[in-house]
Amino acid sequence: MSQHIRLKDGAITYQRIDSPVGSLLLASGDDGLRLIEFEAPWHPVVVDRHWREGDDAVLSSTRTQLQEYFAGARREFDLPLAPHGTAFQMQCWRTLALIPWGQTWSYGQMARHMGQASAMRAVGAANGRNPLPIVLPCHRVIGADGSLTGFGGGLPTKRFLLELEGALAPANDLFG
Repeated sequence: MSQHIRLKDGAITYQRIDSPVGSLLLASGDDGLRLIEFEAPWHPVVVDRHWREGDDAVLSSTRTQLQEYFAGARREFDLPLAPHGTAFQMQCWRTLALIPWGQTWSYGQMARHMGQASAMRAVGAANGRNPLPIVLPCHRVIGADGSLTGFGGGLPTKRFLLELEGALAPANDLFG
């Protein structure tokens, strides 16, 4: 059963944008970008009285950088990030930022990189709660056998992002 997430700590500015992977909900707080949410999230946020629809410098920059990314003109994001989570989740999300564009890591590789080789399932759970997908590239984490595994935006979106980055041969490539 899906749990709703509440973004706390002050006012949140949000907007929806169209993208090649569907509508994305972007949200920022005084401390930076807080959320990128797909259309049908596993763990949706609750838009409450602290939220206001609008635009600000962080959302404008995020929108521009995402457009550049989807156009193939941006490989790294330069945004003030403000994800909120447990210490372990934050460690996982910082580690996601280390996975280079166009490459993939397994959950085991990610856990070993974090110095917690046996924490593969916990890494998977933390990645499933990543509030900033695409920017913190949890789509670059795959199964040990190379299979595409769980992703909050759905496996077709994960495949699209990996193909966009050249980390995965297009599904219709006869020679892939």
